[in-house]
Amino acid sequence: MNKLVQYIRDSKNEVKKVTWPTKKEVKQHTILVIVISLAVAFFLGLADFILTKVIEQII
Repeated sequence: MNKLVQYIRDSKNEVKKVTWPTKKEVKQHTILVIVISLAVAFFLGLADFILTKVIEQII
């Protein structure tokens, strides 16, 4: 039990040392992730569509 308590204390101390991002940084990075995700989804969808049409022509 003592090890568990020490682990929790150590974890709390480590969390205090973390440099957390600002709200502005979080917002910017969230938007960036969404934009990149949409771009990748569009690219993969387009590639799938083109490859499907090519395979349909072959078959």
